[in-house]
Amino acid sequence: MKIAFDVDVLAKQMSITDMVHQVADWGYKYIEQSPHPRINPFYKHPLFSRECEAEYKKALRQAGVEISSFICVYRWSGPSEEQRQHAVANWKRLIEIAVDMDVQVINTELSGDPNQEEICNGMWFRSMEELLPLFEKEGIRVEIQSHPYDFCELNNETCDMVKSFRSDNLAYVYSAAHGFFYDKGKGDVRSMLEYAGDELSHVLFADTFNQELDCRYIVNPPWLNGRGKADVTVHQHLAMGEGDVNFDEIFATLRDMNFANKTFKVGGDAISCVSYFGFPEKMAVQAVEARERIERELLNR
Repeated sequence: MKIAFDVDVLAKQMSITDMVHQVADWGYKYIEQSPHPRINPFYKHPLFSRECEAEYKKALRQAGVEISSFICVYRWSGPSEEQRQHAVANWKRLIEIAVDMDVQVINTELSGDPNQEEICNGMWFRSMEELLPLFEKEGIRVEIQSHPYDFCELNNETCDMVKSFRSDNLAYVYSAAHGFFYDKGKGDVRSMLEYAGDELSHVLFADTFNQELDCRYIVNPPWLNGRGKADVTVHQHLAMGEGDVNFDEIFATLRDMNFANKTFKVGGDAISCVSYFGFPEKMAVQAVEARERIERELLNR
């Protein structure tokens, strides 16, 4: 199992070189490269100039760190055909970058619009039919997660979509910070992880509050707090223990599933990624504590 750190908060504060060295200083061997304005920006076409690539590769060599995975967020489920086509073009370029950087795993979201679920579902399957042969050709493991405000927010339905392709190049990401959306506020983490089963290749560790409970989050005007009454979702990526997620049960379930020892035909080891965003000023302590807890809970270190 690879233990990675999502560098989103660092990319906003420092250069690529400093970002890589900071992750190494916190004791991580792997970086999960989330959308970065110089590499793979949200929704837009990937960039990654020669200078940027050279800087990144040099920093990785110096720090003794590897990239476990890229994260991309593209509108490959539309809802418009023009958006979908742009997203497919973005995907093709990111795959080239991944191959060049010797990265075999890309973690992504369904995207789309929950108010246009039917059309976005069809757009996503259309994109998959176009891209899956490329994933297979280049030996890339693409891991799917549903995200709050995606056209599908549910754990089991997203798992079924991934499993329907019966492809070794597709797997499932469970994000603890999105879990209350995955089962409409129940928070039954064991049920969700076990449902993902053999396709579970990647877990994102971060805490959040249960948005279905009254006053966990407060937004104004007041009617925005009621799902279904307004076009809004809200969640967080806090340190483990700061929210409502049952991490004791997550770790117990992952141990029962032997997650730490899972390997896949494509992309190799399973990945546990620390995905903290909420308090960058606490990260120097929280990032280390999170890595140590994952090592203790799943690797008996």
